[in-house]
Amino acid sequence: MQKLVIQGGKRLRGELDLQGAKNSALPILSASLLCDGESVFHNCPCLTDIYSALRILNSLGFKCSFSDNTATVKYNGICRSEIDGELMQEMRSSIIFLGAMLGRIKECTVSYPGGCELGSRPIDMHLDGFRKMGVDIREEYGKIICKVRDKIHGAKISLSFPSVGATENIILCAVLADGETVINNSAREPEICDLAGYLRKCGAKIKGDGESRIVINGVKKLNGCEYSIMPDRIAGATYLSATASTGGEIILKNACINAMESFTSMLESAGCSINTSGNTIYLRSGSCLKAIKNIKTMPYPGFPTDAQAILMASLLKAKGTSVFEENIFDCRYRHTDALIKMGADIQVIGKTAVVHGVKRLYGATVEATDLRGGAGVTIAGLSAEGTSIITGLNHIDRGYENFEKSLALLGADIKRTE
Repeated sequence: MQKLVIQGGKRLRGELDLQGAKNSALPILSASLLCDGESVFHNCPCLTDIYSALRILNSLGFKCSFSDNTATVKYNGICRSEIDGELMQEMRSSIIFLGAMLGRIKECTVSYPGGCELGSRPIDMHLDGFRKMGVDIREEYGKIICKVRDKIHGAKISLSFPSVGATENIILCAVLADGETVINNSAREPEICDLAGYLRKCGAKIKGDGESRIVINGVKKLNGCEYSIMPDRIAGATYLSATASTGGEIILKNACINAMESFTSMLESAGCSINTSGNTIYLRSGSCLKAIKNIKTMPYPGFPTDAQAILMASLLKAKGTSVFEENIFDCRYRHTDALIKMGADIQVIGKTAVVHGVKRLYGATVEATDLRGGAGVTIAGLSAEGTSIITGLNHIDRGYENFEKSLALLGADIKRTE
């Protein structure tokens, strides 16, 4: 079993190039299933979830390769209709292949996906959208079996919540459908805009991405293209938080500045000095951060749920009391037990977490229970006294490329061991 060993108390300082976005790369890789020819993706992060997505594409009959942050997906004239259950279990985002397979071959059989346990994340909105577009769906023996009655057709779909996954899946199903599809109350995340940007370059007709109403007019055919994945705003938030928690300074390059504004504004409220230029963010942190009174996770452009554990970890020693309200997932405070073990003062009541700043944190052996929680406990370890040992690295490796090496470049005393 691998673990991270951290000697805390080092002030982070340096420059770092930001990786490509996991939450863009996965739906875009799925979208390549819709395209004839070859697609080449640059700035693709080297993550276990990316390898899982490529294994799924290979299993369906596509030819895939990955080297030096460039992924290549080529259509060989075959697209199988069923994804193996073990492959589906490797990552939560595997459900995104459902819409693409329906768009391409009009049928598919998948099992329920795996990934982090963050509470209820139903796919009812995905399936309801597909039904409105002409898909018959039944569930048996843990499998979702989908088949188009006649043909995929456009529809007007109103989401009860601006779900990122449902928005992406409906887009993927709609780009080759007959007629016009309208998604009302769609998610507005920049990763959806990245997906739409790739599909447009392949020949799709999509308008309104980034807004609450997306309109897709189906086309007969899509052709692969060369495309560069956007930077990862949550990874960027992680390295900014790690630097802030240790009183350091960082120059973060290849950043998506506008997409990260809801997070960087929080760090400014905590007392960090932040300047931006082009695609670069400069952050300098003082010796003691200030607490933030009210942090509510919300759909984009609100504060992202993926950054909740990350910001919390940077505020554990802040002066005063910070209050978090988690409005997206039911079980996204699982990391707090590990933080409390390290000396944090956190009270969780329902969807609210109250964090009273403490003078010091102490190294401990803790487990990463999910991807972003794992990043959070790592940040806590960087600002703690003594040695911290982080296990459960399979979660962290799903979303961070060379995590410990990137932190070491900034001056952290961190290493991965067996």
